[in-house]
Amino acid sequence: MSSSERLAVLRYEPNGFRVIAPGTHVKCAVSGELIQLEVLRYWSAEHQEAYASCALATKRLAENG
Repeated sequence: MSSSERLAVLRYEPNGFRVIAPGTHVKCAVSGELIQLEVLRYWSAEHQEAYASCALATKRLAENG
C-alpha cells in the first residue's frame, strides 16, 4: 500500500454507497482484506459493512440471521 492510499469511510445504502471520507479502499468485515473502491460490489446497508466476495457476504449475513 502506498502512502497515497488510505481507508475510505462510506455510508452503505441499498443501491450504492456514499463517500463520507475519501480514500482508495475499505476493509472486508469478514476477512479484513482490503477492497479497492472501484471493485467493491458487496455490502450490507443494514449492518454498514463491506465484503470482499459474494461468498463472504453470504457467510456473514447467514451468521447474523
